[in-house]
Amino acid sequence: MPLPPVFYHYFCTPLPYTRTILLQEKIHQLQLAARRSSSHHDILLLLEHRPVYTSGRRQTEQELHTERARLTSIGAEFAVAARGGQLTYHGPGQLVGYPLLDLARTSPPIGIRDYICVMQKMIQSYLLRTHGITHVPSDHTGVFLDPVTKIASIGVQVRHRLTTHGFSMNVTKEPLEWFRQVVACGLVDVKAGCITEAKGDNTRVEDVVPGIVDAFGTLYGRDMVKLYPQNAGELGEAILALEEDALAAGAWLRAPSLN
Repeated sequence: MPLPPVFYHYFCTPLPYTRTILLQEKIHQLQLAARRSSSHHDILLLLEHRPVYTSGRRQTEQELHTERARLTSIGAEFAVAARGGQLTYHGPGQLVGYPLLDLARTSPPIGIRDYICVMQKMIQSYLLRTHGITHVPSDHTGVFLDPVTKIASIGVQVRHRLTTHGFSMNVTKEPLEWFRQVVACGLVDVKAGCITEAKGDNTRVEDVVPGIVDAFGTLYGRDMVKLYPQNAGELGEAILALEEDALAAGAWLRAPSLN
């Protein structure tokens, strides 16, 4: 029996991080409830965040306290995330993907390691096919342009075989100065790269969305169907409410305030 489609939605306005995590949690609960009758949908949320530094599960309370004070002083939000990994940055100019999938749809269920591996290959395939950008192998999770330049990160959470969190890929140069303020993902000698720097062009985040959707469907073996929030019941209402919140939040800092 073929797998059902994945419904995807792209948010045009950068989203506040904490409210986006609450949306993921709401979708997770809706999926859990609907799974009893096999009526749940798999979802892919594509978006940019307002400037925010997030920590993973590997950091101590003391590290978080020190970094929170420093990083909020330069104009970013700071949030503790339930995903794996360490400190990283999300913001405008970076495409973030949150797949909310049921890994138990297949028999046997997809393992977490395989799920992450396919996600990494999906990003690598997109960069090569669409932009002619090659990656180099690395012992670290994520996608690297060379041994010291990372263009994409992955950090996921799986509960009850339902996924949250996901991947991020730097598209424009805007995130790079924010990344320079931290040791992202605990990799001391690694810097952030982006598509526009690798290609020398003016690729925008909205330009990469169709190709990522296509690559996601291809690598995970799923049909991809655009989600229309106005026709998506409780899920759609939550998406529209978050979009209103994003518009109401107004402008954001384009670069860290270092003075």
